[in-house]
Amino acid sequence: MRGITLPSWYQTDYDSPAADRYLRDIRATGARWVTFTPTWYQTRRGDSSMHTTEETASDASLRRIVRRAHRAGLKVLIKPHVDLPGDGDRAAIRPRDRPAWFAAYRRFITHYADLAAATDTEQFAVGTELAGVSGDQAAWTAVIGAVRDRYDGPLTYAANYDEYTKIRFWKALDVIGIDAYWPLSAQPTDDPTRLHRAWEPIRKSLAAFSARYKRRILFTEAGYVSQYGSTTAPYSWTVSDRASGAEQAAAYRALLEFFEGRRWWAGVCWWMWDDWPDSEETPVALAYTPHGKPAEQVLREKWAR
Repeated sequence: MRGITLPSWYQTDYDSPAADRYLRDIRATGARWVTFTPTWYQTRRGDSSMHTTEETASDASLRRIVRRAHRAGLKVLIKPHVDLPGDGDRAAIRPRDRPAWFAAYRRFITHYADLAAATDTEQFAVGTELAGVSGDQAAWTAVIGAVRDRYDGPLTYAANYDEYTKIRFWKALDVIGIDAYWPLSAQPTDDPTRLHRAWEPIRKSLAAFSARYKRRILFTEAGYVSQYGSTTAPYSWTVSDRASGAEQAAAYRALLEFFEGRRWWAGVCWWMWDDWPDSEETPVALAYTPHGKPAEQVLREKWAR
């Protein structure tokens, strides 16, 4: 998979006049996949249900953006998220009433499985970075079964890089998904030798893990802000206020050079493409997007083949 994520932060983002341009620009990098992330929210980490808000992409807009992606020559992964408000970490979700939470989650995820089936979406994620509840094998196996009743395509779960070894339901899925935000250096660096050295033990562990479960591994997310120090904390939106397109590009190049061609590796969906107009997220010059930066040229070079 050669993919890039186009998230949404508001109910009408996927209907934005910018959407078609974003899809064309994503395709121009050599990408063949795009990931969409409809998101529901729960107010507190102990709550037993999740709900839509004005930040949730509307179903109609999600259907339309999938059709537009297909017309642009892109395959689609739908990866629904459940988040906490503000800067809350979804990994902290630990419902007081777990059976009630899983019943609500099943309604949430099968809603999007139905939408994925109706839009001929090519791949679907049953969850993303829910470390506080992902240890419940029986509950997740039931969730996966309910999704398979509605959607016939390949399934994955997007585990955080420090979560994936604790998951016990990988064999119920088709692909092991990992959000690959491993720190690669204690100090800011764009040195390819240091970055390759950092990936070496990780790659060995992943190859063994893939063989153990007889499943390929997809990096359902990977990304680096264009900030000085991004390789020290790839999961952080705010490593520094100093731009560094060189460090971002070096990290992109190191990941692709180190994993492409490995038969057990299923590819990567980069986090993320341009933010939407009028968004209050990170300024473009410091953001995760590779657009208009040296990292975009890395993609065009590596994915041109």
